[in-house]
Amino acid sequence: MKINIIYWSGTGNTEAMAELIRSGAEGAGASVTLRNVSAASADDLNCDVLALGCPSMGAEVLEESEFEPFIESIEGSVNGRKLALFGSYGWGGGEWLRDWTARMEEAGAALAAESLMVNGAPDGASAEQCRAFGAKIAGGKK
Repeated sequence: MKINIIYWSGTGNTEAMAELIRSGAEGAGASVTLRNVSAASADDLNCDVLALGCPSMGAEVLEESEFEPFIESIEGSVNGRKLALFGSYGWGGGEWLRDWTARMEEAGAALAAESLMVNGAPDGASAEQCRAFGAKIAGGKK
C-alpha cells in the first residue's frame, strides 16, 4: 500500500497531524511519502491513497496561496481515486473541512476514511486519533 501525504501548515499543527498519520499508516504496513504542498505535483496522485491536510484559514477556507491552487490543479484528476482529508482549526465548527470533503466527493473522489479535524495541536486523544486515521487509510483496523 502506497500512501502520499501532502499538507500545508502555518503553525505546525497540521504538519504534526501529518507526521502522526504517517506513523499510524507505516505501523499498519504502508509505504508513506510525506510532502509539503510547496514540493508537491500531479505525480503525487500516483498512489493507493492520497491524504491531503490543510488547516482552516480565514473565514473557514483552505489556505489560498499554495494549497488551494494545488487542489484546483488536481481536482479534475481525483475521480475514482481514494482520498483522505485532514486538518487543524482554532475557531469555527469545521465548515472548511465539510465543504472541502463535499467538493472532493463531487469531483468523484472516494474517501478512504471520514475526514479528520483536530482543534489546535494534536496531543493525547487527538494524537491517537491521527495515528488511528493513518492506520485506517492504510487498511488497518484502528
